[in-house]
Amino acid sequence: MSISISIVEDEARIRKQLAALIGDAAGFRCAGVYPSGEAALREIPRQPPDVVLMDINLGGMSGVECTFRLKKLVPQLQIVMLTVYDDSEQIFKALEVGASGYLLKRTPPDEILKAVNEVYHGGAPMSGYVARQVVQSFAKLSRSDQPQLAPREAEVLALVAKGYINKEIADRLGISLETVRSYLKNIYEKLHVRSRTEAAMKFFNP
Repeated sequence: MSISISIVEDEARIRKQLAALIGDAAGFRCAGVYPSGEAALREIPRQPPDVVLMDINLGGMSGVECTFRLKKLVPQLQIVMLTVYDDSEQIFKALEVGASGYLLKRTPPDEILKAVNEVYHGGAPMSGYVARQVVQSFAKLSRSDQPQLAPREAEVLALVAKGYINKEIADRLGISLETVRSYLKNIYEKLHVRSRTEAAMKFFNP
């Protein structure tokens, strides 16, 4: 079954390029193309795609704000931010409101498709720099104010923070893929979050 993708991008040239890339690729389907956050917020919840490619610097409503509102309406939606620069402050804001990862707009076409596939299967594509910032927040960990996770749940979340996808977590811990999904569901409920990246950031950077 094809992975359905919606594009939210205010620059016409980039919208056209992304739509053509997705439309021509086997296993992917373009579900919609929107020139603004307002249009995306109006249309995407009606028939949610599997993944949204979201420009972080939209005119009008920002990509971060649109991501926040979409995740409120469609919690299971996977959103990947598109950005010109590796701006960690903006990217962190997007991750905090539920984005699953981000891509630079200059990313080669095959890498964009690879990242979309990764997100669809539970991954969180982001640069090593941003991933390291998430992992380094281990040093700031203060569990006294945190919901108590079971030891195995904490292990799973630590691997999520390091960027491992569900299958890799299962292999490393010697458990089934379904068990990993069950742990993640429990983690989300305990931390009151909607995405794996949001869970890692909330738990390890209180």
